[in-house]
Amino acid sequence: MGAGQSVAVFGAYGHTGRFVVAELAARGFVPVPSGRNAQALEELAGEYGLEARVASVDDPASLDRALAGTVAVINCAGPFASTTGPVIEAALRARIPYLDVAAEIEANLDTFAQYREPAREAGAVVVPAMAFFGGLGDLLATAAMGDWATADEAHIAYALSSWHPTAGTRLSGAVSRERRGDHRLRYRGGQWERRTDAAPTLEWTFPDPVGRRPVIGEFTMADVVTVPQHLSVSDVTTYMTTEAARDVVAPHTPAPTATDAAGRSDQTFLVDVLVRSGGAERRATAGGQDIYAVTAPLVVEALDRVLTGRTKAVGVASAGEIFDAPDFLRALAPHITLDLHPRKETA
Repeated sequence: MGAGQSVAVFGAYGHTGRFVVAELAARGFVPVPSGRNAQALEELAGEYGLEARVASVDDPASLDRALAGTVAVINCAGPFASTTGPVIEAALRARIPYLDVAAEIEANLDTFAQYREPAREAGAVVVPAMAFFGGLGDLLATAAMGDWATADEAHIAYALSSWHPTAGTRLSGAVSRERRGDHRLRYRGGQWERRTDAAPTLEWTFPDPVGRRPVIGEFTMADVVTVPQHLSVSDVTTYMTTEAARDVVAPHTPAPTATDAAGRSDQTFLVDVLVRSGGAERRATAGGQDIYAVTAPLVVEALDRVLTGRTKAVGVASAGEIFDAPDFLRALAPHITLDLHPRKETA
């Protein structure tokens, strides 16, 4: 447990940031809310009796003040294309671990490309995409691989009952689209490809009770960045149920609405991971409620493991690279259902 350790949360007043603050407090940490909106910070800090620290990515000194005396920082502030670099650099100056919940694939790629060597040389820990998109799929793929050293393909399929995007999701999506232009990205043959054709519509058979559903293939998410950073897999593909894919881009889809005391929406999810090597297949699946809410136990569990030395790497590292994936996933049992048993494996 946190034992009163102070943890900076940049972007704490955002939708996901609030879940992270609540999870930190529940596990005995002292959240230190930070961000540029002073009024929103004070309101959030007042709810928990916390100290708010105003900071901006345009003002490195303010970030240094925000992180002073903390043991780590969790970045929840999108668009991450603007925030990851300055907050990582502040964490390196403070010599504390950095974790974020970024689902922007370009920002994730930048983190690995730009900070891998500086973080490794400093002996620092930087864990990007430690969230529903990126972290969870990466852990499941790592667990499914088991003792395989290599695989030909990794497929990560998402069945969301709906996808009501937050304002942050919409803004991050807009930034990603602006950076990509008319292209989409996919990972084939061990390298990134820029495509101009439409992503294919396919069908995926999820475990019961979801069953066979239409999905958008090559719906590239953060997992396609994190998985090949440490797993030797030639092709990595993510899929999204078509209804959810339509929801997230529709201009009039409302934001998530709380339906329980924890503030979670009634959205449900199922993540089905399949890895193939030669003629063999292995699977791992996880289900739960609210993709934004479940990010909080994911990133806080990661934080706890970093602070207690339950890690396998330094520098910039994906979830499955730095943590014991099966053990980590089992620790999430109060928040997800989990099946790590392969449904099919043939030679």
